Amino acid sequence: MTRRGLLLATTLLPFWIKAAEQRVALRGRLRQAEGTKPGIITKDGKAVDVTGDSATVGVLRDVRLKDADFEAMGHFTGPSQFEADPIYKKALFAWSGGKRLMVTYWCEICSIRAWTPGNCQCCQRPMKLDLRDPALEDTDPTN
Repeated sequence: MTRRGLLLATTLLPFWIKAAEQRVALRGRLRQAEGTKPGIITKDGKAVDVTGDSATVGVLRDVRLKDADFEAMGHFTGPSQFEADPIYKKALFAWSGGKRLMVTYWCEICSIRAWTPGNCQCCQRPMKLDLRDPALEDTDPTN
């Protein structure tokens, strides 16, 4: 390889990597079968394993979302492997009644919102699944 070719390759490498990790939406039925990784079954029947940070995996394993019409934002890491964006990017959605709703969790007692299932950080009671219009952000669910 010539110097010019090497220089061109090293200059374009970050752009090629970025193009390979384009942020896309993956939508289908949320799969939570025993002994398998969480995944999404697309409309054409293709099974795609979904990974992510621990908080994201917590949402993917939430039994209240089993078989939901689900969407994750992220990028493909292989033909049937998808990495969801980190939880702080708010990249997990459920579809209901034709509407795209963000997956959140709400404590009615303490008025605390979370992005992954678990107990309230204040009262330690289990948080309620609260699918939200993304435009509402962090407001009280009664608004």
